[in-house]
Amino acid sequence: MVKLKISVALALILLVLIVVFQNREAVETRFLFITFTMPRAALLAITFLVGAAAGLLLSFGMAKHLPHSKE
Repeated sequence: MVKLKISVALALILLVLIVVFQNREAVETRFLFITFTMPRAALLAITFLVGAAAGLLLSFGMAKHLPHSKE
């Protein structure tokens, strides 16, 4: 089981490295009234982190409102 976890982790790291190296060019991004330039890989990472944080916050918020079973 440990070998499987290490293999999956290495495969994910490899996929992330491929995305980063293929998306190094700068892109112009506008957010509200601000325009800034950053590498596309950074924009992808920020988008992923914001989505993951929103998902975690929603799941924790929903868990508080669900009835808990007492088995």
